[in-house]
Amino acid sequence: MLKATLRSFLAHKGRLLLSALAVVLSVAFVAGSLIFSDTLSRTFDRLFASTAPDVTVSPKETLKEGVPSGMTATLPAALAKRVARIDGVADARADAEVQNITVVDSDNESVGPTTGAPTIGTDWSPDQRSPVELTSGHAPRGPAEALLDSESADRKHVRIGDTLTVIAGPGSFKVRVVGIATFTTTNPGAALLFLDTPTAQQKLLGNPRAATSISVDAAEGVSDAQLKQRVAAAVGANRYEFRTADEQAKSDVDQLGGFLDVIKYVMLGFAGIAVLVGVFLIVNTFSMLIAQRTRELGLLRALGADRRQVRRSVLTEALLLGLVGSTLGLATGIGLAAGLITLMNTFGMNIKSSEMVIGWGTPVAAYVVGVGVTFVAAYLPARRAAGVSPMAALADAEIAGIGKPLRTRAIVGAVVGALGAAALVGCVTASRTASAASLLGLGVVLTLLATVIAGPLLVRPVIRVLGGAFPALFGSVGRMSQRNALRNPRRTGATAAALMVGLALVGGMSVASASMTKSFDQQIDRTLGADYVIQNSNFLPFPEELTDAVRDTPGAGLVVRSRFTPVAVRLPDGDRVETTAAAYDPRLDEVAHITYAQGDTPAALAAGRIAMDRDFARDHDARVGSTVPVEFQGGRTTRLTVGALTDQDSAEGFGTEGGLYFGLATLEKFAPAGQDSALYVNAASGTSDDELRTALERTLDPYPQVQVRDLADYKKLIHDQIAVLLYLVYALLGLAIVIAVLGVVNTLALSVVERTREIGLLRAIGLARRQLRRMIRLESVVIAVFGAVLGLALGLVWGVCIQQVLALQSLTAFAVPWTTIVAVVVGSAVVGVVAALLPALRASRMNVLAAIAHE
Repeated sequence: MLKATLRSFLAHKGRLLLSALAVVLSVAFVAGSLIFSDTLSRTFDRLFASTAPDVTVSPKETLKEGVPSGMTATLPAALAKRVARIDGVADARADAEVQNITVVDSDNESVGPTTGAPTIGTDWSPDQRSPVELTSGHAPRGPAEALLDSESADRKHVRIGDTLTVIAGPGSFKVRVVGIATFTTTNPGAALLFLDTPTAQQKLLGNPRAATSISVDAAEGVSDAQLKQRVAAAVGANRYEFRTADEQAKSDVDQLGGFLDVIKYVMLGFAGIAVLVGVFLIVNTFSMLIAQRTRELGLLRALGADRRQVRRSVLTEALLLGLVGSTLGLATGIGLAAGLITLMNTFGMNIKSSEMVIGWGTPVAAYVVGVGVTFVAAYLPARRAAGVSPMAALADAEIAGIGKPLRTRAIVGAVVGALGAAALVGCVTASRTASAASLLGLGVVLTLLATVIAGPLLVRPVIRVLGGAFPALFGSVGRMSQRNALRNPRRTGATAAALMVGLALVGGMSVASASMTKSFDQQIDRTLGADYVIQNSNFLPFPEELTDAVRDTPGAGLVVRSRFTPVAVRLPDGDRVETTAAAYDPRLDEVAHITYAQGDTPAALAAGRIAMDRDFARDHDARVGSTVPVEFQGGRTTRLTVGALTDQDSAEGFGTEGGLYFGLATLEKFAPAGQDSALYVNAASGTSDDELRTALERTLDPYPQVQVRDLADYKKLIHDQIAVLLYLVYALLGLAIVIAVLGVVNTLALSVVERTREIGLLRAIGLARRQLRRMIRLESVVIAVFGAVLGLALGLVWGVCIQQVLALQSLTAFAVPWTTIVAVVVGSAVVGVVAALLPALRASRMNVLAAIAHE
């Protein structure tokens, strides 16, 4: 049996090739994502571990920033001298480092990265742990000199002697580049500007006696843990944060972890889609191969092979396919990871392909996925093969009747579909976002399974409609193509399911994105009343000098500032909620339209007052007049009285969780170090909007990090952000289409082999080659469009439910992107045509007599 199995596998290697490609793609994305994420993690682990001092002393931040506030936590620089006298300390240095500054060249072009990575300003204090070394020029001396990292200098063509403008929180200043520093380890993509320590303290922190941390080196024989205990005991354990080198490295990695996880899970999402779609392809392939080998299997049974041996033979073929596909997929995954590393290097990350990490878990995962998927997908066809009786097989009877399997499918599909529908109904009627989202996920999985299970039941009614015009348009060729698609509902359903999965995802997310876009448009129309909004391109705060420049712009009338700050609020029901609050100038009503359930803007922004969303207030037993303790960054606390309750639908964008906001005077009293996040500007009397825009753009020319946006620009910004998510879905669709095309090609190719004699007879009675090719193309098109119709119908249902979840977050508008829907249907027809090219060409080149004699 083993010898027969191997011969059978080698005899059908051409037919198994496309299934192997599905395994290769599935495994490649799994292996590539694991290798790439492991390489990044290991690289950054080494970077942070090699550059962290033995002990780091930093300010204690009581609250985490959800939205950047522009505040830089500091501690006294003189603390370094005090720490240096502690027993066991070899050296202690005050560090001054600020992230997200802006550095521009003489053309007012930013020299920072365009990938979203920060531009960091820091003091030049090199030691053996520094990630950079001076490779040309000299160290900065005095307030007018600076070093720039070599990658930023090369990317922006900055040379020694060039003048740069640094835009930091305390204000702008000019420096001359006197040297270039080159990374000796991985550059995480940031741009670095180095100043001497006094200049960094004064120009970046605005305080010559401040520092952002103290780096402490241990004396010989003193461990990091011992040093941490001694320093903490000497300077006060409750006043500052103390971290050993390992703890600091772990903290840095954790901060970067979100970025690495996004990359990893996105790639694993691609792998998941590839695996799911590949299952349909493999099931279909083995089902058709077994159907074509009915006589062969019958002969084996007649010669004495029992059912278990036949089943084992088929599963052994699947195992061999899985092993070959997994091996090729692992190699492809290594290449994919290398390509991603090269791509990241073009964005400014210095990661070496020679340092690629292939952990033991990667090949294990690759073979588990590849072999496991193939083995599981082939199990059902193997059972069917084992059920073939010798006499039925030798008589060329069908392996299994259609009636019973479809009845079973109908029952199982109906049960699973009913459960999925119930979950989606529960999602629509839920009143809380968390429960609605959980029910949505369950409903999506169950309805997808139900559609896959019951898909063959829908083949005949749907394809009769989709191909109803074929006989009228293409005559007998059109009629035969329609009947060919109807001949085996299970096969057609499985082939179409591969395309259905991707299109269901696209349909659902397209409806969700269109609804989000429409909702945000409506909210912007309702709330934004300013002529122009001035914001940083990445929503980071900007220095006060920029605000002053806007106020001094000719034609600028009212300018309302907006800031964000982390807060912790103790509410009447006892809950302590950490969130982000907004702060505004008093004349907010003139640039925004807010609907209040109680109170008004003056009451909300008055000294000692705070506003919150009415639903948030109701959930926490707060009301107008309630007094709530509020904690600000740095530990300063106060008690604020609820002055107004807003309607969240129209207050969206004026805060985060809870919709908390208060007057800027309140914020500046308790957290004065923040920076403005946005400016709302109205034109002065007698100045047109166009004149004001021209003047503002002229004023802001030295500040390339900020943009002037009107209502339409603001909407476009939101649209572009939503589009990023949609592009990811389209990428998943592209992968699904590639594998779906392989599935259609495989099905048609095997179908052509199966119908060799039939095709020969059709050719013998006068069917032209062109007509034969058209028949196969039409069959392919109707199968692809059938999958698109099922997928889009399912996706529209998902989209409606997703919109209901969004409605719980005040995104109440509903929209269906009909242009996208129509384009997808047309595109699926094109996919059908493309998939049929090779099978149709092969069929048309058959020798007629040889085809008629084929058994």
